Amino acid sequence: MEQKKATRDAFGEAILRMGRENEDIVVLSADLEDSTRTESFKNEFPERFFNLGIAEQDLLGTAAGLSMEGLIPFACSFAVFITNQAYGILRISICYDNRNVKIIGSHAGITVGPDGATAQCLEDLAITRVLPNLTVLSPCDAVEATKATEAMAGIRGPVYMRLGRTAFPVITAERDAFEIGKANVMREGKDVAVLATGLMVSESLKAARMLSEEGIEARVINIHTVKPIDEDEIIRAARETAAVVTAEEHQVHGGLGSAVAEVLACHSPVPVEMIAVRDIFGESGQPEELLAKYHLTDTDIAEACRRVLRRKKEIG
Repeated sequence: MEQKKATRDAFGEAILRMGRENEDIVVLSADLEDSTRTESFKNEFPERFFNLGIAEQDLLGTAAGLSMEGLIPFACSFAVFITNQAYGILRISICYDNRNVKIIGSHAGITVGPDGATAQCLEDLAITRVLPNLTVLSPCDAVEATKATEAMAGIRGPVYMRLGRTAFPVITAERDAFEIGKANVMREGKDVAVLATGLMVSESLKAARMLSEEGIEARVINIHTVKPIDEDEIIRAARETAAVVTAEEHQVHGGLGSAVAEVLACHSPVPVEMIAVRDIFGESGQPEELLAKYHLTDTDIAEACRRVLRRKKEIG
């Protein structure tokens, strides 16, 4: 039976364990400790937990101040609030000053589901990856979210990590490597390369299995670090397959697809298709319904692969 687990659940377990091992770790919440899974940390370490209320600007400003005292603050809220509403503080008080603050954006993407468009953050990758000094992570499953939480605490400087609300398939193992800035090849293939992030990695693997039955071998690459992006792996994939598809639970503008296109335009231009939300806000619905409505499924990725292969053939 396929195991499913939400990345926010993995983060909550990891930060509690890390808090027991490192007294410098503190957690800040915007009155969302239940949703961001930091309630256990609050209960075990009340002296290292700060609830700033529904005030993400204060949350990030306080986190910046705590970092100046040598602490490692994890500032946690919904992605739509901590990136959109508190952007000015993130830019100036954290990134400009290169503060050692870890920003956790939970409930990202359209799979927030019934909460609707106002809570579905579809632009966080775009607006965070343009900020100097900021590392941007988007783990593909719960196992990788645990590794990413540990890794972000181990580097100095600001890091943003995108997490999801809904339980999705666990597709990586404890033994799999995780290194910030290094993409992971999840499946080899010579015909087309699918570069995906977050839960879309799982959908991409299903699409690759679907295409294999047609004689098309798709390489699937997990881009868990959107910034700094692994340029070497992207260029290698483009040169070896000559056709690229990107897949993300995010707006088509400014996210993973744009980041990959920037690399390819400079180093190895090839036909590219992008699976993403097409410049429109979401709506209320169940996660699976919304993924289907906004064309973010394995079937959509497979069809994008067929389109890009037709373009590749036309170019010769």
